[in-house]
Amino acid sequence: MARDLLYTPKSIESIDYERDLGDPGTFPYTRGIHATGYRGKLWTMRQFAGFGTPEETNERYRRLLAAGGTGLSVAFDLPTLMGRDPDHELSRGEVGKCGVNVTSLADMSALFDEIDLGAVTTSMTINAPAPMLLAMYLVVAEERGTDWRSLSGTIQNDILKEFIAQKEFIYPPRPSMRLVTDVFAFCAEHVPRWNTISVSGYHIREAGATAAQELAFTLRNGIEYVDHAIEAGLDVDTFAPRISFFFNSHSDFFEEIANFRAARRIWARVMRDRFNATNPRSWQLRFHAQTAGVSLTAQQPYNNVVRTAVQALAAALGGTQSLHTNALDEALALPTEAAATLALRTQQIIAHETGIVDVVDPLGGSYFLEKLTKDLEDEAMAYIDRIDRMGGMISAIERGYPQKEIAESAYQFQQAVESKAQVIVGVNEFVSSDREGIGTLYIDETAGDRQLARLEATRRNRDRARVSAALEHLQAAAKVDSNLMLPLIEAVRAHATVGEMCDGLREVWGEYVEDPII
Repeated sequence: MARDLLYTPKSIESIDYERDLGDPGTFPYTRGIHATGYRGKLWTMRQFAGFGTPEETNERYRRLLAAGGTGLSVAFDLPTLMGRDPDHELSRGEVGKCGVNVTSLADMSALFDEIDLGAVTTSMTINAPAPMLLAMYLVVAEERGTDWRSLSGTIQNDILKEFIAQKEFIYPPRPSMRLVTDVFAFCAEHVPRWNTISVSGYHIREAGATAAQELAFTLRNGIEYVDHAIEAGLDVDTFAPRISFFFNSHSDFFEEIANFRAARRIWARVMRDRFNATNPRSWQLRFHAQTAGVSLTAQQPYNNVVRTAVQALAAALGGTQSLHTNALDEALALPTEAAATLALRTQQIIAHETGIVDVVDPLGGSYFLEKLTKDLEDEAMAYIDRIDRMGGMISAIERGYPQKEIAESAYQFQQAVESKAQVIVGVNEFVSSDREGIGTLYIDETAGDRQLARLEATRRNRDRARVSAALEHLQAAAKVDSNLMLPLIEAVRAHATVGEMCDGLREVWGEYVEDPII
């Protein structure tokens, strides 16, 4: 985005304070959704973690909580994300490698061993099998005597961004959207404190999108979810307050802050004016931020500590409700405990030593920042209007529109790096021939072996007839207009696995195969 050398009052002549900014805690929430900012409550420091077996990840969780973490965030491995059990041929060599493997109710129970689910907030980054993993979490809480109404956390459950960017989908778009709205309806009645979706721009940005594209495609995905929920018969004010968002915090410091402010303003206006929501909580965009994984470099990895600190500071100044800071070694492997702790300490230093939490939206009123916020809003709204004219986000995805836009932006960025128009310290400038040796976390095949053993024990000890009946009930419900959460919970209680539940729905809906984009 082109920028002027200097910004003055003339730069923001079109901006009206009451209409476009407002005080913190007031519509359109440009300056934040809480009147007191972080004075009353700091953002949740939620370190994303998961590797190997549930027991190994549980140990990491308890150490992060002991180190001052205030929330948990589960990273699942690829077999779990794709709805496959460890004994599936496509799972070989992948079990526990990029996250924790969770296949059965026994796994979910081990993952949260000695952790009070009623006292901690849990975020689970899972999409296509999100209802299955949520069902497991609820049954673990049930078995421990924890009231579902006391549970607080987030399930990512954002399938549209999978079709756009991350590609970890299972079913075609339209039945996938049904699973999302089923979670909306079920949780509104039974798990009212749970955030039923985290509409994620993070992966869109990681795939190569610009800040404006991340903003536009993420919010248009949110609009699509609201449209489908209303079409399913839900009242907007019953589910919209539990929609949350997930954004990338990148290295262009002021652009990131402006992006978060623009997101709040657009969402508030969309919910009030487009969907006629009357509950102010439906207007308020709440978001989690994560520092930019794609910005981390294997070269000179200690530079990543500085990048992460700058990105985390931007997220805090942008008003995030929770934050994950990447570790210095994540361009090489999953983070070691020491690297993860340093990443957490980065958040704590920002929160307790910089003074930024004392004032709400301290950069508000900056000529540059307010103009940048308006420019990003205008560019995002142009994308949203274009997608509306295509018939919505699913139609746009089927035409390959957002995918093509992101691919072009990624190509342009790579050209800029190769020409050195974009400097990446330690990569294309200020390069060193010396290798900075750091220890990395290695996940060997024993994690897979242990998960296979637990899977075999689960299948050996459960009531096979009860499992079969539960899976048949799930498939029958999928063939008619029936909420699938209760059949899924029934299957989990019977100790059905993630793969078995996902395969049951594969038989009904089929698997999605993406058309190549030319």
